[in-house]
Amino acid sequence: MRLKLIDQIYNQKLSFDNLKANGLNAAPQGPVKTKQNLLTYINSNFSDNYQTEIFPEIIDGEIVEFEGIKKQILVNKYERSSIARKKCIEFHGLNCKVCGLNFSEKYGSIGNEFIHIHHLIPIYKIGKEYKVDYKNDLIPVCPNCHSMLHRKINGTEPTINELKEMINKNYIS
Repeated sequence: MRLKLIDQIYNQKLSFDNLKANGLNAAPQGPVKTKQNLLTYINSNFSDNYQTEIFPEIIDGEIVEFEGIKKQILVNKYERSSIARKKCIEFHGLNCKVCGLNFSEKYGSIGNEFIHIHHLIPIYKIGKEYKVDYKNDLIPVCPNCHSMLHRKINGTEPTINELKEMINKNYIS
């Protein structure tokens, strides 16, 4: 692999000492083959769950977090079919399939026809262009549930049923 410094981060769990304790032999001086346990450790500690620790600025040796600083990032964007979205809503309806929220019932006219559409198998895992089956590949979810469906727990994203179980446990407790 070739490493290029894109930005400086601060996350104690990703410190050199912690990386060494989890399988890094020494500071990378060139191409390095990453051991699976180290890769797993890095992935589990470098995610959206740690946003408060990532990308602060260091000024005079102190960490200072700024708001509104422009950072340029490179991401892959996968095209979505507006026809598949429309057919998914026609088939499944506008209620969140996890928590049941209907935006027009909750917010009135401002919520009309508002819902996120979740891919049950993420497009990046499919890795190629494919013909979407709006009945079986897509599901309407509210933005909160959608975010939770993409939040990793022990390195894995929860399923619709697992998230429903989490919600039910919290309502009971």
